[in-house]
Amino acid sequence: MKLGGLCAVTLDDPLLPRLSALVKAALDGGAPFVQYRNKAASRPLRRAQAAEMLRICRAAGARLIINDDVWLAVEIGADGAHLGRDDAPGGSLAAARDALGPQRILGVSCYNELARGEEAARAGADYLAFGSVFPSRTKPAAVHAPLELLGEARRRFGLPVAAIGGITLDNASQVIAAGADMIAVVSDLFDAMDIKTRAQAYQQLFS
Repeated sequence: MKLGGLCAVTLDDPLLPRLSALVKAALDGGAPFVQYRNKAASRPLRRAQAAEMLRICRAAGARLIINDDVWLAVEIGADGAHLGRDDAPGGSLAAARDALGPQRILGVSCYNELARGEEAARAGADYLAFGSVFPSRTKPAAVHAPLELLGEARRRFGLPVAAIGGITLDNASQVIAAGADMIAVVSDLFDAMDIKTRAQAYQQLFS
């Protein structure tokens, strides 16, 4: 499976049955990637939720990426990890690459910084994420990454590029046209009345 398409980024939901139902709806709509993210959960809850996300991703033929936690990704056998500025073991993206091994995916948040993209590419990242490309309800204080940065990063580093931040079905086409291989969506997907249909609509933009 190539690194592209809709990445469904989970909500900070403490209730596992509800979270599972929401994510399953996105997977039923064809989302090829799920990024498990829960900043508020305890370690035991994060492990339980991540393990369940992996189970339903496997059943759907999708890949699970763990946000911010290399060791949790390795522990449960997830498909990879996505790391922000302070999330790599010992602060080293190279150490994160080594911990994940060659078969798992390493995604790196680059915000609006091509220099960080260069560092991540040298360390062996599989994809680079830029954003917030639009104002974000999930992270209202996030730095802004202009759309033209997506194409520039793709040309410069030769890696798949993910876009995140304020993406909706109305503006997603602009993001893809600007160079995004993958779009990471939280609110516009999981706040939809019909999550499955919304995920299908996003995936259709890539075909």
